[in-house]
Amino acid sequence: MLKSKSLLVLGFVWPEPKSSAAGNRMMQLIELFQRQNYAITFASTAQNLEFSEDVSSIGVTPKTIKLNSATFDVFVKELNPEIVLFDRFMVEEQFGWRVSENCPNALKILDTEDLHCLRQARQLAVKEKREFTLDDLFSDVAKREIASILRCDISLIVSEFEMELLQKQFRVSKDILYYLPIFAKKLEILPTFQERKDFVFIGNFLHEPNWDCVKYLSEVIWPLINSKLPEAKLLVYGAYPSQKVLELHKPKQNFHIMGRAENALDVVKKAKVVLAPIRFGAGIKGKLIEAMQCGTPSITSSIGAEAIAGNLDWNGFVKDTPNDFVEAAILLYQDENLWKQSQENGFKILKERYNKALFEKDFNLEINSLLKNLKNLRNSNFIGSILQHHLVSSTKYMSKWIEEKNKK
Repeated sequence: MLKSKSLLVLGFVWPEPKSSAAGNRMMQLIELFQRQNYAITFASTAQNLEFSEDVSSIGVTPKTIKLNSATFDVFVKELNPEIVLFDRFMVEEQFGWRVSENCPNALKILDTEDLHCLRQARQLAVKEKREFTLDDLFSDVAKREIASILRCDISLIVSEFEMELLQKQFRVSKDILYYLPIFAKKLEILPTFQERKDFVFIGNFLHEPNWDCVKYLSEVIWPLINSKLPEAKLLVYGAYPSQKVLELHKPKQNFHIMGRAENALDVVKKAKVVLAPIRFGAGIKGKLIEAMQCGTPSITSSIGAEAIAGNLDWNGFVKDTPNDFVEAAILLYQDENLWKQSQENGFKILKERYNKALFEKDFNLEINSLLKNLKNLRNSNFIGSILQHHLVSSTKYMSKWIEEKNKK
């Protein structure tokens, strides 16, 4: 039997695949590497929460680590992984220099999840009630995020739009970017149009775009739909609802805050239509992929649909103004033929764009090639080496100062 290779995942949080698309994405990455005979350790500074995945149940070794502590240096040097996967750029900032010092030959992979600088720039534009412009991108967060991408050997990007943005706007070489979307397929058994009822929204409320979306639904979209379809309900599901979310519960207006769904797919497949008027965000919206899996047509915004369907028809409608959104929602809810066609559009998107079989082999070949040619890769990414040098010089001594301070 082949000797297992070692992969260390440094997680921003412990994965919650039943609560967030990010958690589901992480579990998919773990499975990809397990299928290539990697022994995986998942380490995080975060606290295990109620709905965190028990990674040990799938053969992954869990490890709690500390910030600004030499104990990590001892741990990572002893583990000596062939690959280190950073879960979001903030984790690479914290631990990347320690990995480079103690395991200089480890392949460093950054899973971006989404471009934080893009999401925050769009959020700022919404807050200031104006149109987003490309000038909004060039923020301090962008400097940190792009620097992290440059320091890593390869960065995994879930959105083709973000692949293009990184190359055109930030001049990041395509040689250190790799497109790898989330994977999904339709459920085998699904309720019919006649067996379904109501509208649904689902999303983790620790994610700011979800809170904004539900507030927008409550204040702008739902009152218009409710006046036209008084018998229909909007069921809002999501983990970690805050008090301000719970206060939106208005059963007399058929607007129901339901809390966390035990099974997101089960909830979505019972609904007739998914409503997701997303006003800011980045990456691929897991809730809209889930809708396609459940055969549930959706209505979303241009930002919500961004990069998901490619050149294929959406599984419902993409509308950006309240009146257009509401009109589409009512039409889709009532027209069975349109609903069925929209459902088929979603199945086609999944089959042609999110089928794991389309990506797994090429991803494995890419990783093996990077491992074999790591020196040449790093020589060709000299700017990344410069940033690595200066990060180690600055972050290292700040971290060591904090470490000494904590001893007192």
